[in-house]
Amino acid sequence: MKALLEPNGSGALAAAKQQLREAAEHLHLDDGTLEFLSEARRELTVSVPLRRDDGTVEALRGYRVQHNLTRGPAKGGIRYSPIVSLDEVRALAMWMTWKCALLGVPYGGAKGGITFDPRSYSVGELERITRRYTSEIAHFIGPDRDIPAPDIGTDEQTMAWMMDTYSVNAGHTVLGVVTGKPLGFGGSRGRASATSRGVSHVCLAALESRGIAPTTSTAAVQGFGKVGRGAAQFLQDAGVRVMAVSDQYGAVADPNGLDIRALGAHVDATGTVVDFPDSEPIAADELLLMDVTLLVPAAVEGVLTERNASKVRARILVEGANGPTTPAADELLQSNDVLVVPDIFANAGGVLVSYFEWIQGNQAYWWSEQEVEDKLRERMLRAWDQLRERAETDGRPLRATATAMAVERVAEAHRLRGLYP
Repeated sequence: MKALLEPNGSGALAAAKQQLREAAEHLHLDDGTLEFLSEARRELTVSVPLRRDDGTVEALRGYRVQHNLTRGPAKGGIRYSPIVSLDEVRALAMWMTWKCALLGVPYGGAKGGITFDPRSYSVGELERITRRYTSEIAHFIGPDRDIPAPDIGTDEQTMAWMMDTYSVNAGHTVLGVVTGKPLGFGGSRGRASATSRGVSHVCLAALESRGIAPTTSTAAVQGFGKVGRGAAQFLQDAGVRVMAVSDQYGAVADPNGLDIRALGAHVDATGTVVDFPDSEPIAADELLLMDVTLLVPAAVEGVLTERNASKVRARILVEGANGPTTPAADELLQSNDVLVVPDIFANAGGVLVSYFEWIQGNQAYWWSEQEVEDKLRERMLRAWDQLRERAETDGRPLRATATAMAVERVAEAHRLRGLYP
């Protein structure tokens, strides 16, 4: 039991377990409940053999982790990245459990991934990898069991391949087995931009809470992919001056504000934000320390640490990525009065609209884009009001409050269901 009460695992997993431990202590949970919530319910590691286009064969390593199933079927993305590891997937699955509980979505948390760089593989190879991985985990997933979605390195085409592979083996079309599918294949309107739109709603609400108008605000966005690109555009549309953005290749800045639509066209043409006209190159690490109102880390985990957090000059930090801030960095940011809006709330727009897609697929009835966006905004802002009220009542930071609220709801579900036998 002692090991479970101490941070363990590496990187993101250590942070996730520390956050859980602090929430359990605040809620006075018993050791048995903490032990149950500290470990994944199920874990699967698979070998994914691939015949490459040149005829050679290689074996990739894949994972699927289901952290908790008490409040409903598991839900979580599939990540294709060279840095995917079992510990990373465990942490992301745990955070997904809290995210779903916090937003009132009837899911548990899951995550999956394959350790490889998808940019080094052809479309045909990616399809074969996806279909073989889906076949290997098929007994683990299902519309009432575990519902994957896109994440880093995957997209709606990946989900279409997964759904087709699962359906072929089931003998009939199963629309609800994944979310994030193409519109013409059972997807939901608004799903592609859902996480970005949710992040922008949270940013604007956080600005309002500090009495700051969007038109007098500036922002820096780390990451210009699925989340960061849309968030930057929505913020600019709301009147925020987006001064800098970055991707894995570099960063660009303009004190007068970048033209995000033009930057998007540049990225579509070149594959990177680097060398965008009418901008200045800056070091990627420098972006995190810029003197802006809003900082949106929307790339990967662990970018804000004890080494750089004390130098952050933004007044508000909204986590578009999962786990971008380490526990040590959190303490430094709090001491400097930086308002940190945690990932399990800030980037929950994606899982909300995935939930909407799952509902639509099960009913075979699809909503308009406006309906989806209205429901997303209403759910995000309702959760924001609940989170702020609880944080003010408890006198605790937003992350600690959000984690405690989520853990409390999952623990209560365990209590109500009881143990079998």
